[in-house]
Amino acid sequence: MAKLSEVSFLDPRRIVIVEDDPQCSKLVATKLEAEGFDVEVAQTGEEGLEAVEADMPDLLLLDLILPGIDGLEVCRRIRRKYDLPIIMLTAKDDEIDAVIGLEVGADDYITKPFGTRELVARVRAMLRRVKINREHTEPLEQIAYPELEIDIPRRSVTVQGEVEHLTPKEFGLLVYLASRPNVVFTREEIIRDIWGRTDGGGDLRTVDTHIKRLRRKIEENRAVPWSIAT
Repeated sequence: MAKLSEVSFLDPRRIVIVEDDPQCSKLVATKLEAEGFDVEVAQTGEEGLEAVEADMPDLLLLDLILPGIDGLEVCRRIRRKYDLPIIMLTAKDDEIDAVIGLEVGADDYITKPFGTRELVARVRAMLRRVKINREHTEPLEQIAYPELEIDIPRRSVTVQGEVEHLTPKEFGLLVYLASRPNVVFTREEIIRDIWGRTDGGGDLRTVDTHIKRLRRKIEENRAVPWSIAT
């Protein structure tokens, strides 16, 4: 299975700070909140990952040195699944690690000690740049695999030249999976992203039911070079 992550930058406001120094995180959070941002603070890498999974932020401020899972590993894990802007917070003697952070997926870094005005300027610049990039990105209209064609505007699916009739949820689920091949996600994520349930509710068995129906329609009795893996 795969995960399609949509991050909205139409009105970017939510920021997650992952920082184990309470004084630093409080200072940064206070300044960002004064600038109109909604801020959540996590003190460990594990808490940071949970915060991202629970409610996708518009930007992540990620300290490099953290207890448990460090900033580099947090960055790697997020990059496997999400296109999320990440600014790393580093100390002066962590410059080499900061460069590694950029290599594993961070978009920028700022060195401690830093001024809050500089940080806010970088945050705004990052969000503005991502918003502009997304506004100029052509919307996805077609997805093509060998012997599978998905026409999104027409909401049609063709398998081995035959049109398959899918329900709206089945079609949405297929686009969701086909847009991010080979990326694993959970039933909870599907419930959240396809059914729009952000409160943790929803019967997880409905995901299995829809997957089975989708497989039956597009895979059953066909020799195709792809599959929906569970």
